[in-house]
Amino acid sequence: MNLKSIVESLIECLLEAGDLALQLREKGLEKKIKPDNTPVSNGDLEVNKLISNQISGITPNLPIISEETSENKDNLNLKNFWLIDPIDGTYDYINNLEEFTINAGLIINNKPVAGLINAPAKKRMFYSYGKGNSFELSNNKKINLSNLPSKKIENLKFISYSTKIKPEIQKIYDDLGVKENIRMKSSLKFCVVAAGEYDGYVAEPRAYEWDIAAGHAILEHSGGSVTDFEGNKILYGKKNLKNPSIILKNKNIL
Repeated sequence: MNLKSIVESLIECLLEAGDLALQLREKGLEKKIKPDNTPVSNGDLEVNKLISNQISGITPNLPIISEETSENKDNLNLKNFWLIDPIDGTYDYINNLEEFTINAGLIINNKPVAGLINAPAKKRMFYSYGKGNSFELSNNKKINLSNLPSKKIENLKFISYSTKIKPEIQKIYDDLGVKENIRMKSSLKFCVVAAGEYDGYVAEPRAYEWDIAAGHAILEHSGGSVTDFEGNKILYGKKNLKNPSIILKNKNIL
């Protein structure tokens, strides 16, 4: 399997999906509430269709698990598959904010081996296909995040998904020496940590595998790390597809 070829053949699709998401938002989204009480829009569904069709054409033998469909979610024996989150940060998307992302992560032997994340409102596209091959496309420039110079960090700046920091997370902040945190909800957090703009992220068990798979690949391939609170690697294809606790770190604080 040529990961570089697969990922590079999907970059244009993710960019097109971003344009589609923004166009649909400009026209006015059709919104409804899903059974789990989270919002979904026609933008989520149209982006999902576009990405899924393209991926199926490139890797027809690999199943796809998407947040927005029921296919393959009950299959507990998957080792090689795609995880898609067509719009991560739907609240931002439907409320004309900028941090939403479009995500596709490739899992082989239950590990993330490639990832693509487009943040269309930010005009930032990230992708990776192996260690040392983690990139950002922005303003027609391609930056290898793996080659960014390491720097000594004195006051660590982390991302949190809430402004209220729970005691177990505060303890990790104290142990690491985190002095500042900002709120960010979508998978863009993985990308800005990989780019060295922030130093890490900590969360107790929450969300689902499609929320983190693409970002996991991008950050890890840039030289950073993704583990649970005990330092264990995070694997995919778990029962219920739910995430464990998670700690992201960029390469500067490993």
